Amino acid sequence: MNDQERAFLDDHVWAVLATTRRDGSPQQSMIGYAVDAEGRIVVSTKSFTAKWHNLVRQSRASLTVADGRIHLVLTGPVECITDDPERAELTADVFAVLSGQERPDPSSIVSMLDDQRRTVLRLTPDTTHFHE
Repeated sequence: MNDQERAFLDDHVWAVLATTRRDGSPQQSMIGYAVDAEGRIVVSTKSFTAKWHNLVRQSRASLTVADGRIHLVLTGPVECITDDPERAELTADVFAVLSGQERPDPSSIVSMLDDQRRTVLRLTPDTTHFHE
């Protein structure tokens, strides 16, 4: 990922995540995301969603971040993260980005994550395409 692509990701928080259903058809979800220090896309989601089940079964996805006609498409493998402390740490990062507020203490949100059956998806882009 180059500097222009990273800046575009950092300037946005909403994207469309495309995964593959069991029958091979696409499934898309509007998601909020954060970008970690290595340029990976981090998403907090619930473990009963279609995107989660699709990625547990087939761990590759495509993500599109759009701003009008300008958009960035990233594709790559996705890790499904369910264990703490990593799940809580990454979720705290996502919550801070999406809310625009201070990052919550990860230890203070663990019970909420358990109650909501929250997990984390982390996409490591192996291809990027920036369209202007």
